[in-house]
Amino acid sequence: MSISDTGQVRGHLLSAAADSQALTYSELLERLGHRFTRPKMRQLCATLTAVDQACEATGEPELAVLVVRQSDGLPGQGWWTGSWERHRFTGDWTGPRAAALVRRLQEQAFAYWQQRPRP
Repeated sequence: MSISDTGQVRGHLLSAAADSQALTYSELLERLGHRFTRPKMRQLCATLTAVDQACEATGEPELAVLVVRQSDGLPGQGWWTGSWERHRFTGDWTGPRAAALVRRLQEQAFAYWQQRPRP
């Protein structure tokens, strides 16, 4: 499966949201048939940006926030820099304030997609 396939990536994220589950970058890459490497992760991040742009266009909650680092359960730097305009978050990208924002956004996605038919 292609890492660039927004439909495939979105499908995995919708399933995760319906299950109230975040995915690590490695887990999502594995579901797409790839092992984790930095270049593949960067490619995945570009696809996640496209998925979130599509969500925003249709009024759906963002999904890229469901993809997190294994080390701390938070999205990576690309998510933070790409979402600043939406959330106006000016704190550190780690720690309790960052975790609270991520948790709130994940809960929005979970609640929204649990009310809809599974993809």
